[in-house]
Amino acid sequence: MADFSAKLGFSEEPTEEYNHDEDFQSLDPESGVKRGLKTRHLSMMALAGIIGPGLLVGSGGALSHGGPASLLIGFGVIGIIACSIMQSLGEITTLYPTGGAFTKLADRMVDKAFGVAVGWNYWLIWAAVLANEYNAVCSIFVFWSDKVPLWGYFLIFWFFFLAFQLLGIETFGEAEFWLALIKLLGLVAYFLFAIIYASGGLVGQDEALGFRYWHHPGPFVNGFRGVATVFVFCSTFYAGIESVAVAATETKNPSVAVPLAIRQVFWRIIFIYMGSAFFFGLTCPANAEDLINGSSRALKSPMTIAIQNAGWEGSVHLVNTFIFITCLSAINSSIYIGSRTILFMAQDGKAPSFLGWTDARGVPVPAVIFTNFFGALSMMNNNTGAIKAYSYIVNVSGVSTFLVWGSISFIHIRFRQAWHAQGRSVDELPFISFAYPWNAYFGLFANLFLALVQGWTTLSPFDAGNFVDAYILVPLFLVIYFGFKTWKKTRFWRVGEIDLNSGQRRDLETKVEYIEPDNGKRPFWKRIARTF
Repeated sequence: MADFSAKLGFSEEPTEEYNHDEDFQSLDPESGVKRGLKTRHLSMMALAGIIGPGLLVGSGGALSHGGPASLLIGFGVIGIIACSIMQSLGEITTLYPTGGAFTKLADRMVDKAFGVAVGWNYWLIWAAVLANEYNAVCSIFVFWSDKVPLWGYFLIFWFFFLAFQLLGIETFGEAEFWLALIKLLGLVAYFLFAIIYASGGLVGQDEALGFRYWHHPGPFVNGFRGVATVFVFCSTFYAGIESVAVAATETKNPSVAVPLAIRQVFWRIIFIYMGSAFFFGLTCPANAEDLINGSSRALKSPMTIAIQNAGWEGSVHLVNTFIFITCLSAINSSIYIGSRTILFMAQDGKAPSFLGWTDARGVPVPAVIFTNFFGALSMMNNNTGAIKAYSYIVNVSGVSTFLVWGSISFIHIRFRQAWHAQGRSVDELPFISFAYPWNAYFGLFANLFLALVQGWTTLSPFDAGNFVDAYILVPLFLVIYFGFKTWKKTRFWRVGEIDLNSGQRRDLETKVEYIEPDNGKRPFWKRIARTF
């Protein structure tokens, strides 16, 4: 245990700076939330937790705008950036797993005003995602039976998810584990179907599908413009991979669970995102009319179109069921991530203080209710006059993702600068980011670049509404930052002033295995495997 304590930067003797007893409390003494998530819970959340109907249905819109090659390129490029962000996040979150995640680390490593801007942008992502998921699940039930109006289904699900979130973190973690497992099994089943279908192995299939749709209508739609459009879609699908940092505070054993979850994101990108992009483009033509004009969400899914083209007309109900399951998980995760984000912000003075309260079981009741309340924005899509405004609200999550991811890279760079300036050794870190500093700077500049260029397609022909929607959060981020900085007179910290001690903790449960330090002596391929 002594070796492990040293690895985390703890000494065996208690000091005035750090109270070891706080490590083993079931409630986090700083935020009040309960440390109830198991390692398998966080691992499955990282692997498949936030996958929602956006991937299953929204990828159809991306396919129709860009074609199968654009879909692969978009998922691949954003995936590389996502891996970069997760490496940065893994290093700082494993060392500092306590309340606040990267919104609080933004305070410590940069400036409190910067933490305010990052936090509200991040919460906005989940408010938009939550509204979209509520709309999706209600639309599914209206498709099955319109005897209950859309708003009626919304009220049923709204109260159901509110009650479920108030049951506690263990219930949330267990539900997410099994829902995520079902999503993985569903995707595996579709991938197997796609392989058999493309090979001509279905019963009654006259000829192999092969790469027919790559030849006609072709690998690209709308040329480079189509590729650029797909980037915006893909950023929305990837939003949520950073949520393991938010959940780290409520994890029993963060030094084990967080690095494992970070490494599993790499396999999530390869298997889930790249696999979906490849097989959707392989089995569904980019010019299929239902991708845009389908009468229901399930009919707009590449999965439905592919299965129907293979001869099963009733597949819409199967895909609808699968989308429903993903909605359950996505809504559950969105409320969780959004409520914890606003909870930590309130406790740090970046949001109204009443949102920072937790009950005796560690449940942030006001934050859960507040976040879930914004799911009511989904009902705007039921009003003809508000549909356009609703689409704008949902679409802002794309550029928000780039801003938050770029901020994580910047926080990591500031952390390393302070770590070096204060005479600390990299060998003391429990998780070491791959290829620092190149990886962190790549993540920073790639996300800034995408945040600035993701809306260029609105310039020609110029569309004022879409242009504002694409770029409104860039100046808003700056307004929040400079507004709070002016109001509260916050300081941009010098690297020598940054607090590198508080926020560390050891695992709630005894760590059984000892992870051998790398020390640079392992073969290169083993260091790569260890990183991912």
